Amino acid sequence: MTPQLLVTLLVFAPFAGACIVGALGKRIGDTPSMAITTGLLFVACALSWTTFIGVVGGGMPAHFTATVAPFIDVGTFKSAWSVRIDTLSAVMLVVVTTVSALVHLYSWGYMAEDEGKPRFFAYLSFFTFAMLALVTATDFMQLFFGWEGVGLASYLLIGFWHHKATANAAAIKAFVVNRVGDVGFALGIMTVYWAFGTIRFAEIFPQVAGHTHLAWSFAGRSWPLVDLACVLLFIGAMGKSAQFFLHTWLPDAMEGPTPVSALIHAATMVTAGVYMVCLLSPMFEFAPVARHVVTIIGAVTALFAATVGLAQNDIKRVIAYSTCSQLGYMFFAAGVGAYHAAMFHLFTHAFFKALLFLSAGSVIVGMHHEQDMRKMGALWKLMPITYGVMVIGTLAITGVGIPGIDLGFAGFYSKDAIINAAFLAGGSDGISYFAFVVGLLAAGLTSFYSWRLIFMTFHGHAKWADDRRAHDAHAAYNHGHDDHAHGHTPHESPWVMLVPLAALAVGAVFAGGVFAEQFIGPDKAQFWRGAITSAPIATGAAAVLPAWEVWAPLAVTALGLFGAWYVYVRHEGMGARIAARKGPTWALLYNKWYFDEIYDATFVRGAARLGDLFWKVGDQRIIDGLGPDGVSAASYAVGKATGKVQTGYVYHYAFVMLLGVAGLLSFALWAFH
Repeated sequence: MTPQLLVTLLVFAPFAGACIVGALGKRIGDTPSMAITTGLLFVACALSWTTFIGVVGGGMPAHFTATVAPFIDVGTFKSAWSVRIDTLSAVMLVVVTTVSALVHLYSWGYMAEDEGKPRFFAYLSFFTFAMLALVTATDFMQLFFGWEGVGLASYLLIGFWHHKATANAAAIKAFVVNRVGDVGFALGIMTVYWAFGTIRFAEIFPQVAGHTHLAWSFAGRSWPLVDLACVLLFIGAMGKSAQFFLHTWLPDAMEGPTPVSALIHAATMVTAGVYMVCLLSPMFEFAPVARHVVTIIGAVTALFAATVGLAQNDIKRVIAYSTCSQLGYMFFAAGVGAYHAAMFHLFTHAFFKALLFLSAGSVIVGMHHEQDMRKMGALWKLMPITYGVMVIGTLAITGVGIPGIDLGFAGFYSKDAIINAAFLAGGSDGISYFAFVVGLLAAGLTSFYSWRLIFMTFHGHAKWADDRRAHDAHAAYNHGHDDHAHGHTPHESPWVMLVPLAALAVGAVFAGGVFAEQFIGPDKAQFWRGAITSAPIATGAAAVLPAWEVWAPLAVTALGLFGAWYVYVRHEGMGARIAARKGPTWALLYNKWYFDEIYDATFVRGAARLGDLFWKVGDQRIIDGLGPDGVSAASYAVGKATGKVQTGYVYHYAFVMLLGVAGLLSFALWAFH
């Protein structure tokens, strides 16, 4: 099998599964539908690892393209559907298909009681295909196709339980907010085509250096062309990757089934923006203003989401805000020029974030679909495997490791690489130093809310037992003893859900240490082979890192762990008492900085008021009032008035005729006088 045929089969295998099950799922039944989609995903996963090993190890060409079919050919605007393979796309293929395959398998258990399994698995496979099309795109047109494809699939999956009003609202919110970002993305693509005369990456990148002097004049100002294009493209990334201002859809996306949350957050939709910025690194390296924008937005997002995560009680929403925060890390890494570190964190994040979400799903199933951590506690004895893997995921996301000997969990290698790169770039760039400080602060907050989740869920008092006893007492008082109430005892998940957790736990432990040398080591240029560009400051060309900076991430992580233990274990109930007081700081964080309320008042209600103005005043009163309605009313009034002249009496008409004859005679006498 040629490499071109292999990667073509890889990309289209999930699409085939989606088409087959989407069309025939109801006829062939649940089990065949799940088997077809899951089997094809594991085939795609095996081919992805084969491609990755071949590209990195030299068994395949470092760069090659497989042309599948013509796509668009209009004048000079040409786009062919192709599969682009290099180290960057090979890494993404592994991330997307590995997580997606495990999510498919996990869903066998999680969705066991759902009646819409064929539809669900078809949506999952279509989601994966759209992401594969995105990461293997050779031009902006195919990139845009995959970009919108994952947006459509996310709408279908978030609103999968369409009988819930909240799920429908969350799906619409995700769709609309992403369209806001996509306006900027589309304008960025248009700007690139206008400037370079092509949308193919291989033709654009060599021209960038020669176009840095070009500018676009608008509103009396001159806008650097490359900066303008990159900022517009980044607006699209802000929407897709839920960055500050366009982040509001991501927490609400938790209304979808938990496997959807894992797939969206870990490996597909939300990482598309980070991937796009790294792919376009040859452009961003010549766009200093755009890079500053990326750095600031990424750093602010990392801090903002970490603060909100401190006060959330829904187990999935805590992890959702951690995704926002970790994406902020990736973006400010790209902003300071450490694209390799951003991609490394994307790679490790896929394992431990999917692990955390699927572990949360295991808790939810074990708690009979309860998601409020305030109703959990003391679950570690009843769900030991879920507890163990979730602790591993927490150690990975908080970046626990020992500097100097470079021994730690996956997040230790990638997170510290980002913080170090920001510190090195900060020597000559105050914005980068701001990102470094924010990165340290967010690391401490991440540790606090991550361990808060562990302690509230698995340790302390068994709040679920209090609820069960209250339920038993109520049932006994009203109906006699109800044995069904005892079925609410938490339990461990089935093996079909635990196997993917175990596999992801291995990645959360070893993905950092095994691949650190290739992704961010001294020979990283050989690994990436030109697939991404790195600024000199991010490659270690600056001064040696001071010892305090090397140990600072571990110190703030330990401080966050101690703070969470002190509040939620040592003094259990302190957190609940703080929340009960509803102070201004707690209210700000619990209500997510009031972004939803501000947007509702400004955009939703404002748009409604503006629509009412145009409709009721502009359309009804002015246009219709002076136009068709006004003419009609005037015509009716004239007709009604003149109609009164027609009485129906002959002598009235004879009298009018007599008046007319008299008038004519009078005129004739006057005219010929």
